[in-house]
Amino acid sequence: MMEAKDFASGFVGLVIFALGLLPLLNRLGVGPEWMAIKFLPLTIVSWIVAVAALYLVINSIIELTNSNAIGWISVIVAFVALAIGLLPILGGFGIGPDFFNLEFLKGFGQILYNVIFIAEGLFLMVAMFAMEM
Repeated sequence: MMEAKDFASGFVGLVIFALGLLPLLNRLGVGPEWMAIKFLPLTIVSWIVAVAALYLVINSIIELTNSNAIGWISVIVAFVALAIGLLPILGGFGIGPDFFNLEFLKGFGQILYNVIFIAEGLFLMVAMFAMEM
């Protein structure tokens, strides 16, 4: 039976997925200008990625306790997304080496975060069903 946590995971996944897909579609020339979602600075985007990755970690642990094989893939995706989201945040606070700012990704930063949003959103939507198996 589906519970509130399952629907919450699906809804959050859908929102995160849309935050990643809409700007990518706008880059390809599909849709109106508001779909670019340029009002979010990269710092806030990093925070959203990190918080969504933490939520995906929690959902992945629930998947693993239910002996679901997709939980391992979700955990790996969650920890990679958490690292990519958390390192620039720590670098912004002056914690860690200069590598934490991920300067080498600045040219691809927005596209990289959009792809991470899409992956996190997909795995959160999958978790909606996988947590109950």
